[in-house]
Amino acid sequence: MEIPIFTVDAFTNKPFEGNPAAVCLLQNELTQDLYQKIAAEMNLSETAFLQILNSTDDFHSGSRFGLRWFTPTNEVPLCGHATLASAAVLFYVKKNANATLVFETLSGELYARREGNRIVLDFPIYKPTVQDPNEVKELIESAAGEVAVQDVRYCAVTKKLLVRLPDTCDRSMLESLKPDPQSLMQNDSTGKVKGLILTLKGNPQGQPGYDFYSRYFAPWNGVSEDPVTGSAHTVLSSYWSEQLGKQKMLAFQCSRRGGELRLSVREDGRVDIAGEAVLVLQGKLTL
Repeated sequence: MEIPIFTVDAFTNKPFEGNPAAVCLLQNELTQDLYQKIAAEMNLSETAFLQILNSTDDFHSGSRFGLRWFTPTNEVPLCGHATLASAAVLFYVKKNANATLVFETLSGELYARREGNRIVLDFPIYKPTVQDPNEVKELIESAAGEVAVQDVRYCAVTKKLLVRLPDTCDRSMLESLKPDPQSLMQNDSTGKVKGLILTLKGNPQGQPGYDFYSRYFAPWNGVSEDPVTGSAHTVLSSYWSEQLGKQKMLAFQCSRRGGELRLSVREDGRVDIAGEAVLVLQGKLTL
C-alpha cells in the first residue's frame, strides 16, 4: 500500500518556520493502530489524515473530506495548523477549485477557503472561564517561574489552561521562559489540563502591530512545545477579543520557529483564523 504524504509549514510564508504538519491522503480508512504508528513515525506535533468520503469524488474536485489528527502519542479532537496544512495540499498541490472545503472532524464541520495568499479556517470559538490560581499554583509556577501572573482562565471543552503574564512583561520575557515538560505533567496528572497557554498583551501601535503573543505547551499529548497552534487560538481569540474590545486581531506565537495568525471573531460564535502555508516535502509512504 502506498499513501501520498506531504509536509507543510503552516502559519508562515517561509520554509522551516511556522508549524510543520504531515498530511496523508487516504482513499479508505486505516486501522486505529496504523494511524498512530504513522503519526509516531512522522514525529511531528500532528499528522493529518484526509479521506475521500464520496467514492465519486477525488482530491482535485471534491469539496467534503474526512479529517483526523494524531500526535505521536494519541488522537486529538481539534488541530488548526494541520487543518491549514491539509487545505494547502488540496488548494496548492491538488489544484482543488472549490471556493470552500468542508472537513468532517471530531469537532464537527470545519471550513477552509482561500483569501489572497492566505487560507482562512472557519473554526468554533471557546470561551474560557475564570480559574482560581491557587488551584493550579504548582502548574503555573512550573510554567512561569517567579513571574506574578495577571490572569488565569480555563476552558473545560478544550482542556486548555490560559495563563496571562502581567502587562509589565514584554515579548522577550515570554520567550525566555523554559517550562519543563515533565514538571508540567507532574503538576497536573488528573487529566483536567491537556494544554497550557502562556499569553501576553502585545503592542498594536508597533510594527507589525501584534495584539497579543502566546506560547503553547502540550506534553500531555506528547508535544513539549507546539510551534504555532490554531486550536489554542480558538480560546485565545475569545479571551483577547473580550479584553481588548476588538473583533479583528493579529497574533504571534513566540516559539523558536514562530508564526503569525490573523483572527476575526464573528457574531455567530465562530472565529476565522487566517495564515499562510508552505509545502516543503512530498512523497509516498510504502506500507
